Amino acid sequence: MEFRKEELTVKAYPTRQEMGIKAAKDVAACIHNLLQEKDEINMIFAAAPSQNEFLEALIADTTIEWNRINAFHMDEYIGLKEDAPQGFGNFLKEKLFARVPFKSMTYINGQADVADEECNRYSALLKKYPVDIVCLGIGENGHIAFNDPHVADFNDPVLVKVVSLDNKCRMQQVHDGCFKDLSEVPEQAFTLTIPALTSAPHMYCIVPATTKAQAVYNTINGAITEECPASILRKKNGAVLYLDADSASLLKLKEKVFA
Repeated sequence: MEFRKEELTVKAYPTRQEMGIKAAKDVAACIHNLLQEKDEINMIFAAAPSQNEFLEALIADTTIEWNRINAFHMDEYIGLKEDAPQGFGNFLKEKLFARVPFKSMTYINGQADVADEECNRYSALLKKYPVDIVCLGIGENGHIAFNDPHVADFNDPVLVKVVSLDNKCRMQQVHDGCFKDLSEVPEQAFTLTIPALTSAPHMYCIVPATTKAQAVYNTINGAITEECPASILRKKNGAVLYLDADSASLLKLKEKVFA
């Protein structure tokens, strides 16, 4: 099933696997189109188990010219050990960055000694390499990147900042199996801000699972407000939201038929 809510296109599929395959197909088509116009493009990727099926399908597409793509990641915990498997940069390295030949790969340094300097460094790179495509998810609290409701700002004046994570966001990491319990989850992180993400002409948001159903409902049917940061996607021309039957389960779809 496919429909629009304001500027946002929503596509729902029966299974998580099909959702990932369809999203990857659309992203690959966008890459091909952009590389007909530009020598290289810049992409930002989310790091989360919700992205697994999408990333696997994207890697399987042998037509993508990875050597013309500069890759970035969108958020990172502060204070984890450099080799911690929960680190978002490490996740992306394992799932994507080490598996295809990107032109370049740029990581946020979660072990940086001076947080403000790291924010400035990464912000300068984002200005030097303006983003073309963002591949993201939505958190259980409606966040995009680590812009939780209490720190989200649709008009944020900066591109990268340090944020405190709310407990719902931190518990999501436990639900996802990344940490054993809440006490292990870092309390702070670096994140790209909402304007940094929405500056991209193309945004592909992949959101499976029942645990995201309420956030999806709020994104589509609630007010456009920082209380549900993902709701800003409804004002973004070029944004597409991909759902599976579980994440779409609270939507009152007119027809129980999926795209």
